[in-house]
Amino acid sequence: MQRTVFITGGTRGIGLKTALEFKKIGYRVIIGYFSSDEIAGEIQDEYKIRTIKCDVRSVEDLENAKNVIHREYGKVDTLINCAGVCLKQATISQVDEKDFDNLISVNVKGVFNATKVFLGDMLSLGYGSIVNVSSIWGLDGGSCEVCYSASKGAVTAMTKSLAKELAPSNIRVNEVAPGFIDTDMNAHISSEDRRDFCETVLLSRIGKPEEVAKAITFLAGDDASYITGQTLRVDGGML
Repeated sequence: MQRTVFITGGTRGIGLKTALEFKKIGYRVIIGYFSSDEIAGEIQDEYKIRTIKCDVRSVEDLENAKNVIHREYGKVDTLINCAGVCLKQATISQVDEKDFDNLISVNVKGVFNATKVFLGDMLSLGYGSIVNVSSIWGLDGGSCEVCYSASKGAVTAMTKSLAKELAPSNIRVNEVAPGFIDTDMNAHISSEDRRDFCETVLLSRIGKPEEVAKAITFLAGDDASYITGQTLRVDGGML
């Protein structure tokens, strides 16, 4: 039976590579996106992947997306919570409260909203898989990354708690924690800082989004059928 996956934040970086990887292995793939209308249209035309505009901060938007998916594809059995934002590196005293609130709304509340909206599909199917995209900063903490680290640490806690809550319903919940990945989110980091960072990584390089995508599809799929409540670090071996 063909599986159906909904990916939040799927028009670029890790999200897009994940969508392409799921399509390659035979899933029905639907991407949720917030602001990249032109890019979403190009993805739909080039890759034949359905894109639906929705804001993960809005339950109404996500409910509307679910209704579209039900009409066109049926129920969702796999959810990838990939939508996320970050702030520029700054000390906590430099962070504006509104920016912090938005960070939490997307990175934490967004995971809560999407999970709550699509969980009913999995419960009715009797199976399902959720993979959250966290960060190594959520596990280890990062200087001048206090707010981002806090938001991703919350995702880790949600992942472990949901895994316990949903295991009796045959729904697995895991997460990937990427390290420094070559995405638009990290494009502002200088060449010097990149070199310095690579010195702290056993593999001595920056990761590729497709490497994270393969970890996500593994955790979501049947090859990981006895794995739940786990965090898979995709960080090149950070020291």
